[in-house]
Amino acid sequence: MTFTKHDSGIVSTGTLGGNRDSASAPAVVVRRLIDEGFSQGRLDVCDELIADEIVEHQDYGPAHPPGPAGVRAVVTSLRRAFSDFKLEIEDIVVAGDTVWARNIATGTNDGPYMGHSPTGRSFRIYVFDVLRIVDGLVVEHWGVPDRLGVLLQLGLGASSAGPSKFAPPATATISTMRSETAP
Repeated sequence: MTFTKHDSGIVSTGTLGGNRDSASAPAVVVRRLIDEGFSQGRLDVCDELIADEIVEHQDYGPAHPPGPAGVRAVVTSLRRAFSDFKLEIEDIVVAGDTVWARNIATGTNDGPYMGHSPTGRSFRIYVFDVLRIVDGLVVEHWGVPDRLGVLLQLGLGASSAGPSKFAPPATATISTMRSETAP
């Protein structure tokens, strides 16, 4: 059984079935990837835990390398932009070969990020990951980081010129938005 302590102080259990003690157990693989790979920046862990033929559902763009090299590129990019980057598992649930994790990512922007110069600001966001593990390797991944939250917390997501021309006014209703956007 996997135990996870929440911000609330409540401890929950979240593992359903499977060998939970083996180094190749799904929860162990995910914890190592997050703790050693992402939080500690150990790129060798990516080579050890990521299948060459991983199916990546998170959109990193068309030039993103496949397999372990792609995960190394993500870790390297995050740690270049946030040298103190940490990813901490808040909740984890395992069912067979699939792991669901609710994580908290934190860091201070001391390097270039998404084309922007460092801001010196910190961020804290949720990241949701679903990973499929086969024979101790991550073979499939879906990730949902709050990228907008990062940009807003770094002061990069909002224009000082006011609301975007694409954002509906605060008092808009569905019917007024439809009539304003209709061709």
